[in-house]
This record gives sequence, structure tokens and C-alpha cells, in this order.
Amino acid sequence: MIALIQRVLQASVTVDGEVCGEIGSGLLVLLGVEQGDDEQKAKKLCEKVAGYRVFGDSEGKMNLNVTQAGGGLLVVSQFTLVADTQKGTRPGFSRGAAPADADRLYQYFNGQCREKGIHTETGRFAADMKVALVNDGPVTFWLQV
Repeated sequence: MIALIQRVLQASVTVDGEVCGEIGSGLLVLLGVEQGDDEQKAKKLCEKVAGYRVFGDSEGKMNLNVTQAGGGLLVVSQFTLVADTQKGTRPGFSRGAAPADADRLYQYFNGQCREKGIHTETGRFAADMKVALVNDGPVTFWLQV
């Protein structure tokens, strides 16, 4: 399971012209689910995302996690993160989880984030989404479990 996290001042996701999720300061989380991923991995990745210290403290050092910084999460499913890009010029998607499994684990991940008390907004699984963000830094990290 992969999370590409970006520290943002604001972010939103739109489907068919309607905003379905938006946050102010926080993390945009692009989430990819691979074959073999399970609830244990989703929970572990949630803990890693929630605890990752990428927000500045009073001295400007990255010492605060999203909760300590008072931010939220916007979680967007993105199967292209699990693409095989090693050969040729066209990505392969055979490593991705089946859609039903990916959706279940995406929903589980979001539920785990909410259980931690983090304000969590989402995109819409398998939809054609338009994601807008104002990157803060930019600060971007690839997390994988």
C-alpha cells in the first residue's frame, strides 16, 4: 500500500463539477492499493501518515504531525501509484488490487484516519476526479508499507 502525501494550504477534489471533498491546511493523500494489501497494512499506513512529522514547529522545523498542526486529510484513491514503469513507455497495472479489494481498503484506511480523530475528506473511488491543491513548501513524501 502506497501513500503519496503532500503538505497543502488547501486542497479539493471535484467529480462531475461538484466538490466532494476539501480541506484547508493539512495533507493531500494519494492512496494506491496493491495486490496482497490487507487491513493490517492499511492500519499501519494510516498510523504512519497520521504520525509523520512534516509540519513546522515554532522554530520552523518539521516536528509536528497533521493532528498537532491542526490539519485535515484529503484522501484520494489513485491506482496509478502502483503502476509498473520499469519497461517501455506504457505503464502496467497488474500489481494493482482488484477494484472491490482496493475500494474496501480505501474505505478502511479512511475509517482508521477518522477513528484517530483526524478530519478526513475523500474523493470518490474509481471516479474521474479533478484534484486542486496549493502545495505548501512543496513538501511531498512517498510512504509505503
